[in-house]
Amino acid sequence: MRRPIARSLRFPLAAALAWSALACRGREPGATARHTLIDARDTYDPRSLDPALSTDVPTGRAVSYVFEGLTRFTPDARLQPALATRWDLSPDGRTYTFHLRAGVTFQDGTPLTSRDVVHSFTRALDPATRGGRAEPLLPIHGASAFADGKASAVAGLAAPDDSTVVITLDQPLAIFPKLLAMPVASVLPASAPANVSEHPVGTGPWKLVRWKHDDYLLFARNDTYWDGPPRADSLEARIIAEPSTAVAEFETGNVDVAEIPPDEVDGWEADSARHRLLADAASLQFVYVAINTTRGPLRDRRVRQAINDAVDTKTILAQLVHGRGRIAAGVIPPSLGGADTARAPYPYDVARAKQLLAAAGYPNGIDVELWTGATPIMVRVAEAIQAYLNAAGIRTTIVQREAAAAREASRKGDADLVLKDWFADYPDAENFLDPLLNSANTGVGGNVSFYRNPAFDALMDRARRQPDEQRRDALYQQADSLAFADAPMLYLYFYDRLYAVQPWIDGFTPPVIFNGQRWTGVSIRRPPP
Repeated sequence: MRRPIARSLRFPLAAALAWSALACRGREPGATARHTLIDARDTYDPRSLDPALSTDVPTGRAVSYVFEGLTRFTPDARLQPALATRWDLSPDGRTYTFHLRAGVTFQDGTPLTSRDVVHSFTRALDPATRGGRAEPLLPIHGASAFADGKASAVAGLAAPDDSTVVITLDQPLAIFPKLLAMPVASVLPASAPANVSEHPVGTGPWKLVRWKHDDYLLFARNDTYWDGPPRADSLEARIIAEPSTAVAEFETGNVDVAEIPPDEVDGWEADSARHRLLADAASLQFVYVAINTTRGPLRDRRVRQAINDAVDTKTILAQLVHGRGRIAAGVIPPSLGGADTARAPYPYDVARAKQLLAAAGYPNGIDVELWTGATPIMVRVAEAIQAYLNAAGIRTTIVQREAAAAREASRKGDADLVLKDWFADYPDAENFLDPLLNSANTGVGGNVSFYRNPAFDALMDRARRQPDEQRRDALYQQADSLAFADAPMLYLYFYDRLYAVQPWIDGFTPPVIFNGQRWTGVSIRRPPP
């Protein structure tokens, strides 16, 4: 897609002026006199710094600077021990015994004990304080009863001594340690102040210094951090509502990391000077069209396969998303275990689509409604899909509604097709397969295709109980392959995010999962004195 000349020239000129300004102030473009790392990825203020209220990305990101859980994620989404050095699993797969790291203290000097862990999990589940998303803790035995106010304690939590936490689950769940790396499972002291939302006390690498709401959060290095203090003195999380404004701030040297909006990607990648500053990450965002498998002709998988064959996903990705992603051949992102990266996506083949429709008994085509929200990019994608489907004899009417209305219609099963995107809460194939395709999650649970396949559900049940990661990934891959052949959705793409990183920043890796980059190994290259 050709861009207006004036727009495409604006950013190279701005960049040149910015680097010239730095030089005039006696600094080289590859260095800065600042001692504070400045991150501009957040577009709105965190809801709170209370882990129990962690419901969104800015909140979860900030919570993960100050607090920690028993486990944590690396930037490439690998699971690591954190406050627990190791854990044991009982033969029946239901009981985890976590062994706490010795010598860890909270930022107020209080030693960490197992009672703090039990207190934190109980507090996050408590109906009196719960306001976040406590789902990662609900697999614990008795958690749901306590959260619903039907029990006085969480039966599956125990602290037999100061350094041991025993957690019993309702049923085996092999990925449970990954759930404990989520912000809501962070640990705070049992003696935490009531205003922990504004004055957090954790064990993490950064301490909150100042929070100017809707502007920035400033964190100072925790010099007593058990894993070694961060390399930089301080970290500032800027709140910039418009991504284009964050990019402009980046180009004047005021921020160190910014996300490039999709409509500015081409200009950045075409300019050699700015291209060197780019770094990308395979985000856990899946864009697809849910096909309601219970409605009319859509009950026939040949019709659903025809919908996939009728759409040129490659062109949609290239022209509307500026190539920032990978065509989907299943629901598991290529960066996660269980993905079959050798599986071919559905081909763009209009003739085959028409043949499938005729074989299903619809030689004259069918009529469907495609629901979408009002987000501009989603509307443009929906319009492209409509054109492709119409050309194949799948006469498509777009129904555009606000996101909440479209979501409600899809959950009730009132829509034929719904254009959606899915963001993973944690980096595991289960977080795509289970909510989007398991029959237990139809409707409000996330499976708005209303897909039901007992063989798929059985594979997911086996995977849930399989502690061996390689064997579990093999089960995920089988389940994904089975559903892919059934075509309960139009598989579109996995979106990749693109970041600009200043040349004076060392050690920054864009994270796959939002709380995977805690800035501990990132430093600022400063000019010589």
